Formats: sequence, C-alpha cells, structure tokens
Amino acid sequence: MFRSWIAISLLLLSCAAFAKSTVGQSVEIHQPASGLSFIARVDTGASISSIHAVDIEVLGGEAESMKDNIGKRVKFTTEGLGGVTKAIEAKIVKVTTVSNSQGTESRYTVELELQYEKDVRNIRVNLRDRGHMDYKLLLGRNWLEGHYMVDVAEKNVIGERAPIHLLEGDITFDTRIDTGAVENSLHATDIQIENEHPSDMEANVGKPISFTTVNEKGEKRRIHSRITETSLIRNAQGSEVRYMVELTLGEPGKEFKVKVNLRDRSEMTHKLLIGRNWLQGHYIVDVSR
Repeated sequence: MFRSWIAISLLLLSCAAFAKSTVGQSVEIHQPASGLSFIARVDTGASISSIHAVDIEVLGGEAESMKDNIGKRVKFTTEGLGGVTKAIEAKIVKVTTVSNSQGTESRYTVELELQYEKDVRNIRVNLRDRGHMDYKLLLGRNWLEGHYMVDVAEKNVIGERAPIHLLEGDITFDTRIDTGAVENSLHATDIQIENEHPSDMEANVGKPISFTTVNEKGEKRRIHSRITETSLIRNAQGSEVRYMVELTLGEPGKEFKVKVNLRDRSEMTHKLLIGRNWLQGHYIVDVSR
C-alpha cells in the first residue's frame, strides 16, 4: 500500500511538471491597464520581476523612510514596445532590497496585472530605471514558479531577408540578414560631426553625429545620434575604418538598441545589413524562409 502511494505521488508530480508550458528567454507581455506591451526578459536568477520606472512619485507625499510608504499609491512612467511611454499608478506592497554587482539598493514593489497569451495574473514587480537596458520588463521566478519552464535555447526565427524598422527615423528597410558579418551596417551620406577633428577619427568618438539615410523605396530620413566607437572593417575591397552609433533596430514592434556602423551603401541593393551583433541571443536564421 505504501509503495503504491509513493508511485502515485511520483506520477502526479511528473504530470504536474509536464503540464507546465515552456517559454524562451524572452516573451511578449501585455499590461492591460496601460495598454502597453513589452518584450520581457525571462530571468531565472531573479527572485522578483522588475519593470522600468522613472518619474516615480508617491501620491499624497513621500515619507522619509521608504517602508513608511507601504500601502500608499505610487505613480511612475514606463516604456513599452516602440518607445511608447505611459504613466501607471499602483499600490506599494513592499520595499525590496536588491543586491547586484553595483551594490545594494532599495526599490518599491507594486502589483501589476500582466498577460502572456491567455495567462493573466497579478504579479509583484519592483520599480527601477531600466532605461539603459534592452528589456524594460524582467520576469523573475515569481512569474515562472508553478507555471513555466524556461528553454534558453529558444529563439526567434528570421529569414535571409526581413523588414527591419529603425525607430529613430521611423523608417523600415528591406534588410539583408548576414551571419557572415560581425556587425550591422547602415547606409549613411552627408555625415556631419559636431566639432569634428578632420584627420583623427578616434578623436571624434563621443561627439554628436547626424547623417542622411534612405531605404529601398527612396524614403529619406535625417538621423541624429552619437559616435560610440570606430570599427575596422575588412572585406574583399580591402579595409576601412567606420564610425559606429547606437540605434534602435528590429522587426516592427520588437526593436532594441544595437551598435551599427555607417557606410555609403548607395551602390548596394540593401541599405541596411544585419550582422551577428544583432542576431546573437535573439534570432536564428532560416534561409529557406
């Protein structure tokens, strides 16, 4: 009898495990109250989920001690897909102390309704400025537990050509996906650099830069950015040094920040080339698509 009970228990546990769905390292999440959607990073190393939050304001006045604000409502601004920002109000349910490589910090924790496909639940998330991060929403173990297993090998699939949207110029390119290229390359002409050093490209790193780009339909945009570094490119024609900038690129609605080198691609069919620095960790390429 005892052995039978153990066998049944193990069978039930096994069935429960198989009943869990599998998610990849990122998922699309909808926040019904604000109407915002996010591409969220799934992080089994984080005990609690976290959302991008700036302009945090405790309504009715903030007490000196963060813990004394528990129970009050807080208003903050967050950013969803496509760079859309919205103000959200929620109740502070806890103050969480988070330790990371930068040290420790205390953050307000609120409860938000999050939707993944048909799964709609109230999830506790802490508030943090994630403006410099690719993912404005991070899903921790409190979202995963009892519901999902994680397959970190799961990635989006993309073909050898794809429509890629440049958020800064609101322009879409018929893009070549090239796993042989280390980095992305964007068509750029009429490059102007503020206080440009005429002969030393390295001296221009960090300076504001503007340039004109055009897609395959002939649509033009003037793009403003900042030089992040220079890149030595070697190809069949020889080698050259190009400026690199950080831009927000991706399939429409799934853009993220990535470094791009600038080159006059007037004679090339594709005005934007996507390389491994955009693909890595996000996509696998299926040339049959």
